[in-house]
Amino acid sequence: MKLVLQLPCYNEAGQLRGTLAGLPRAVAGFDVVHWLVVDDGSTDGTADVALANGADHVLRLPENRGLARAFASGLEASCRLGADVIVNVDGDDQYRSDFIGALCAPLLAGRADIAVGCRPIGRIAHFSALKKFLQRLGSAVVRMVSGADVADATSGFRAYTRDAAMALNVYSRYTYTLETLVQAGQAGLRVHSVPVEVNPPTRPSRLMRSTAEYLRRSLLTMARSFVIYRPLRFFLVPSALATLAGGAIGLRFLAHWLAGEGTGNVQSLILAAILIILGAICLAIGLVADLLSVNRRLLEDIQASQRRRDWRP
Repeated sequence: MKLVLQLPCYNEAGQLRGTLAGLPRAVAGFDVVHWLVVDDGSTDGTADVALANGADHVLRLPENRGLARAFASGLEASCRLGADVIVNVDGDDQYRSDFIGALCAPLLAGRADIAVGCRPIGRIAHFSALKKFLQRLGSAVVRMVSGADVADATSGFRAYTRDAAMALNVYSRYTYTLETLVQAGQAGLRVHSVPVEVNPPTRPSRLMRSTAEYLRRSLLTMARSFVIYRPLRFFLVPSALATLAGGAIGLRFLAHWLAGEGTGNVQSLILAAILIILGAICLAIGLVADLLSVNRRLLEDIQASQRRRDWRP
């Protein structure tokens, strides 16, 4: 059994030495443990620091493509290296590496395809009250959309089986955490939560430059994931609301018309017709999107089969 610890990094030369120093070279259940550093177009010599401090493999991306793309590139590279299990670790040493064994345990036992390291959000001192609330809210929304019972949906400390890694696609440039959980739930992959601890912060977060930006990007990611993986349900909501509102306004106009007062309420009839048509359009879009999602799932199955052939070591 081979374990690959992948570290997506962008300009982490100052932090990477300490992060690598804490990574294990042996983990229970594995014969081999390799370290893979994904250098996301760094300009500070991150790749050189990685090689000088024990990294077995360095994947250098020609330009900065964002955390999500670096993560996806690392999954592919890890599979090509023959990994049976892949653990994603942050380059800034946010997560305690002595929990890697616990993170891999449910995968080795066959109980899960993906394990998510869940941080003790309530006890993290450097998280503001607002950030803690948003973390819990985001996790609740992801659980609702994906069906995966995960307490910390934004945690990047995760373990993947080889098959799970080959089944995932990352569309966002910003972050992979929310999107891949929704995909996993829709693909029927088993997701398991594992309590982990974190290290004190070594630098400010680059993903969360401001709470407003983080909230906006996270909401957009979740909305897009919902449209991609639950399109019929997504479009049924506005369809039902518009149709019900149009029907109510139409009944109101009918009541006035039967009472002989319809002449002055023609605008209500026009509004009712517009809303009902809008509801029908949303329903039609939802049905078409649902058919497209079936086609997408078939294509993903074909893609996973192709990856199993192509991503062999």
